[in-house]
Amino acid sequence: MNTITFKSLLLLAAPLGLLAGVGVYTFHYAEGLSYFSTDPKACVNCHIMNDEYDSWIKGPHHATAVCVDCHLPDDFVGKYLAKASNGYHHTKGFTFDDFHEPIFIKPGNARILQENCLRCHGDFVHQIVVGAKTDADATQCVHCHAGTGHGARR
Repeated sequence: MNTITFKSLLLLAAPLGLLAGVGVYTFHYAEGLSYFSTDPKACVNCHIMNDEYDSWIKGPHHATAVCVDCHLPDDFVGKYLAKASNGYHHTKGFTFDDFHEPIFIKPGNARILQENCLRCHGDFVHQIVVGAKTDADATQCVHCHAGTGHGARR
């Protein structure tokens, strides 16, 4: 191996090593592994979700559903794609301090939430919400049941 090639590799390896080190430290500091679980306590790693977590503890779904049951798709691939998207947006928001407080659900996540409401309660409410998964102007379950998962709106 000649000297020029070795120096080139060293110049490439140093910033990559630094980037990897910062990434591993950040992942550890942010308790990144906890986000692969279904434990609702992962949702309160960041202070912004404390009110939502506390109201879920006291709410009607506490005994039957955890955060991922309502907020992530039911299928394996969809779940991890949504987790990756949400993780990116949460990381960006907290790193650059550009998140809205109180936190609001994004349209894509609202669709997931609606699908999960209907997955669990669809037989019971079928006649009321026919088309609620696909019609753009359909009434969403949270329109009337905004406090179901997290208590009353602030």
